[in-house]
Amino acid sequence: MENTNLEIKNEVQRHYARAATGPVTRGCGCAPTCCTPADKSTESVSLQMGYSKAEIEVLPEGADLGLGCGNPGAIAALKPGETVLDLGSGGGIDCFLAAQKVGPSGRVIGFDMTPEMIFKARQNAAKVGAENVEFRLGEIERLPIESGVGDVIISNCVINLSPDKPAVFHEAYRVLKHGGRLAIADVVATREVPNSIRQDAGLWSSCAAGAMKIDELQALLQDVGFSQIRIEPRPESSEMIKEWTTNSAIADYFVSANIAAIKE
Repeated sequence: MENTNLEIKNEVQRHYARAATGPVTRGCGCAPTCCTPADKSTESVSLQMGYSKAEIEVLPEGADLGLGCGNPGAIAALKPGETVLDLGSGGGIDCFLAAQKVGPSGRVIGFDMTPEMIFKARQNAAKVGAENVEFRLGEIERLPIESGVGDVIISNCVINLSPDKPAVFHEAYRVLKHGGRLAIADVVATREVPNSIRQDAGLWSSCAAGAMKIDELQALLQDVGFSQIRIEPRPESSEMIKEWTTNSAIADYFVSANIAAIKE
């Protein structure tokens, strides 16, 4: 039986609520309850994603949950004074790193649909007195913010979780300023994915089943209005993806990619 959009959303929300409230003893890419070895630390997972040790060391405790598939800040080219919007901000890792780059004259707003994640992220912000960072409860298909305010949208392995990706990218386009840019790390499908994987709710939560094929993602971004689109797969990420579920075959279909585009 095909999963409905609501069923997918509810399963994803339950999954990440558990990630927010459980003990942070290890990371596991996009899937905190998957099969990563217990002796693999959150830090080692984040290093594998592309964060530097220096970045990890400056984060407030609890911000790095080992969730994600890349480092969007590494491709965002953030500048002082910019406004950054983070779609699916989780514990706040990318927001806190972005806040350091945009400085006190800049602004960072994280959005997450999971109340437990918002609570955790706000606690983390209070630990370090991050006055230029805020977190808002809301769905990335319907962002609670006015149009044309963002210089940059970042996101780390979250858009694949949405069953309505056209809505996500239309919203991203709406809230960006003209000249604003996307800087996203996400999972993409490198070939046709079997229906058995597409209909597995657990694999949706594990950042696999909902990933778009590269050519389909390119076409969607163009249809929405984005230009200068770059989708750069990271073949080395297949080793990381194998650890996200007991079904290691998913690495035959998916890789992490850096995704960039401009709103003219």
